[in-house]
Amino acid sequence: MSDDHGGMAMDNQEYNSIVSFIWGIADDCLRDVYVRGKYRDVILPMTVIRRLDAMLEETKPAVLEMKKQLDAARIDNQWAALCNAA
Repeated sequence: MSDDHGGMAMDNQEYNSIVSFIWGIADDCLRDVYVRGKYRDVILPMTVIRRLDAMLEETKPAVLEMKKQLDAARIDNQWAALCNAA
């Protein structure tokens, strides 16, 4: 089964398995650090950060190299150059 974006759609069983896995990690790692009802305040941002990290993984070495060059040249406005490297 494929989705509208050309990828494979996730079935409910696989989705529920991933959700249970994430909440299991929350229970193991966040217990006594956050109140259980506040887990979502941590899980959602961390999931988004990880997703962004995964999407940018291919270009990370090039971006880090560009950052190093820009810092060495003492260039303050680095946004456009880093975006182009990505």
